[in-house]
Amino acid sequence: MAGHEQLSETARIARDLIRFDTTNYGEGRSKGETEAAEYVGAILADMGLRPEFIDAAPGRTSVVARIEGSYANPVDTARGERPALVVHGHLDVVPADPANWSVDPFGGEIRDGMLWGRGAVDMKNMDAMILTALRQILGGGGQPNRDLVVAFLADEENGGAFGSHHLVTHHPELFAGATEAISEVGGYSVDIKGRRAYLLQTGEKALVWIRLRTRGTAAHGSRVIRDNAVTKLAEAVATLGRQEWPIHLTTTTRQLLAELARLMGSDPEAIGPQGQGADELLLRTGTAAGFLTATLRTTTNPTLLKAGYKHNVIPDAAEALIDIRTLPGEEDAVLAEVRALLADDVEIEVVTRDVGLENPFSGALVDAMVSTLRRHDPEAEVLPYLLSGGTDNKALSELGITGYGFAPLRLPAELDFAGMFHGVDERVPLDALDFGHRALTDLLSTY
Repeated sequence: MAGHEQLSETARIARDLIRFDTTNYGEGRSKGETEAAEYVGAILADMGLRPEFIDAAPGRTSVVARIEGSYANPVDTARGERPALVVHGHLDVVPADPANWSVDPFGGEIRDGMLWGRGAVDMKNMDAMILTALRQILGGGGQPNRDLVVAFLADEENGGAFGSHHLVTHHPELFAGATEAISEVGGYSVDIKGRRAYLLQTGEKALVWIRLRTRGTAAHGSRVIRDNAVTKLAEAVATLGRQEWPIHLTTTTRQLLAELARLMGSDPEAIGPQGQGADELLLRTGTAAGFLTATLRTTTNPTLLKAGYKHNVIPDAAEALIDIRTLPGEEDAVLAEVRALLADDVEIEVVTRDVGLENPFSGALVDAMVSTLRRHDPEAEVLPYLLSGGTDNKALSELGITGYGFAPLRLPAELDFAGMFHGVDERVPLDALDFGHRALTDLLSTY
């Protein structure tokens, strides 16, 4: 199934977007999103919309358009009574080393009924679903029930400094009247003991990226040097990488665990007040455990090391990057504990910090998302969960916008979807893209 004519429009747009190499290396280094933003903008313009392009820096382009709602529901006759909804995706992707992949990560290849490539899961699939849902709604002469602010953003993979945070700080008027948002990493299905359940993302952990720096004595590599910057850094990195952070259950994770216990026929009381037994329960969720176990606790993962320039030269400095994800509201406490865990001469620099979010698994938008999934998959169970990573909903929260993750995908039970995020051989089933298009069209047409 490799021909252009055999692909649905959603799959074709997702494939085209994958072929734009929008790699984001972090700390301002990127191949840029401008060409992808122009491609998306052309599709929006073809629908009769007026896309606005915002460059936070050369090559770092986001595109935003507003769609006027009909306000036709007789219950809500006053225009503006229903607040606007932000529907957003990001155009950048994390790096991919072709040597590790089975296919060209930027080739957009169709194989085994799936679309392969960097961004197939995170998140050019959702970008395409948004576009084709809007085209179906507007192409038939229809309108959504409320104003939609549609945004395709730069720089999400570096915390949104050149994307969502730039727009929120410098162009907040783009989101005028909006109180809610939907985006990635929610609404996808997992297999729970032979039953299909959809994980609806109602919150996300806080983000704290730090740099560790150690200093020592520069010297010949043959000398006895106990003041070795690399050794000191290695000790600090190992300390944080091996740290076992305690379980801390939030409202969301308690709800999730109770629902999982019900689906698995387990005793909910087996989960103790301090989360005893939570890990064991989540590990029984199969591939979903890759995301879910990280929602129970802080994580401190070393991700990059930098030191030295020659085999026989002891360097005078060494650096490491640590990706810290805390539960909402625990950022300061975790940073204080990190400081206490490390030697006094290890320097700690906070590179990026952003809030955690936890929203209720209730309300009109949640009801609409749950109802939509059940209309398109009548046997669906829908469960709330806290995302271990982060999205551009963090930035939107500064404007009082409540964000959820809803990129609906009905997936094969055996597919390790969680492992695809930032992983090798990222891919998404073509029929899941079409399911997502139908579900998203339904939600945006009716909510």
